Amino acid sequence: MATPDARVDLLDVYAAAERLQGVTVRTPLLPFGRRAWLKPESLQPIGAFKLRGAYNAIAQLTPRQRAAGVVAHSSGNHAQGVARAARLLGVRATIVMPADAPAIKRARVEADGAEIVTVGPSSEERLRRADELAAERDLHLVAPYDDAAVIAGQGTVGLEIVEQVDELDGLPPRSPDGADPAAFVPRPLVVLVPIGGGGLASGVALTVKSLRPDARVFGVEPDLAADARDSLAAGHVVRWDPEQVGRTMADGMRTAAIGRLPFELLSRYLDGVLTVSEDEIARAMVRGAEEARLILEPSGATSLAAWLFHAPELAERGLPEAARVAIVLSGGNVDPERYAALLAQGRAAGG
Repeated sequence: MATPDARVDLLDVYAAAERLQGVTVRTPLLPFGRRAWLKPESLQPIGAFKLRGAYNAIAQLTPRQRAAGVVAHSSGNHAQGVARAARLLGVRATIVMPADAPAIKRARVEADGAEIVTVGPSSEERLRRADELAAERDLHLVAPYDDAAVIAGQGTVGLEIVEQVDELDGLPPRSPDGADPAAFVPRPLVVLVPIGGGGLASGVALTVKSLRPDARVFGVEPDLAADARDSLAAGHVVRWDPEQVGRTMADGMRTAAIGRLPFELLSRYLDGVLTVSEDEIARAMVRGAEEARLILEPSGATSLAAWLFHAPELAERGLPEAARVAIVLSGGNVDPERYAALLAQGRAAGG
């Protein structure tokens, strides 16, 4: 877990980018219509963004911590990230997963040599068991989102977005001080990023706003798991009923509350939160498959759903007409049978 004095800044993100060279993919920005660009983290080696934060965190452990091993709790993608990072770094990993985690995610965790410990469906159960294992076996807990090193790793998604948008505009590279690379007024930039526990969204918001203070960054979450929206509105972390968030099809976003450190960063850097319905998520999965040839899991399709079905709301919040809209697609790990059923749901709802 993040300690009270844990901090993350732009220099941490640049350092993470150096560590991730040759480990993660610099995923492309794919044009989607006239104004939007897709950032498909589904193209990462594990099919999701989570390898970025997990590797950055484990790579900074002490020799004693590496020798003891690591433990993590996850519904799937963080589990895969920790398992893969641990294998690459020669560290033993134990992963606490819900019994109903997608089979494809469990299989990939096992393929990377991690031990799986199963518990019930709630994030609280996973965290409790992971804490117990950390104490019993002297393991280092790699938190899924409430950790400065993890957030810095996820922030490299935002770093790549800014770099790639600059490349589209023909600009030279930026420096870590965040200064513009030239005397140039860049085209307005808007970023849509999913919010689960908040690690990805906070890392992206911190990085994009540090490099492009003029940019707008919006988080996206399901209507059925809108704890981040409520937390930011209340000015403190709001916890939802685990049974309530468990109803969303977006299994990677079934967190009852965002992390403390992500909340602090989102409060400072995020411009707002959009929420999307279950049918909108399924419809976005269809559009991603048919128009971009991308397989998206429900969590990975939430930001696309916000762009497809909530553009008027973005306009009301001041979306510039000339803005480039970068849409982070967080992952594409979904069982084939479930994927087919969700596509059918999306088509029935309007495609």
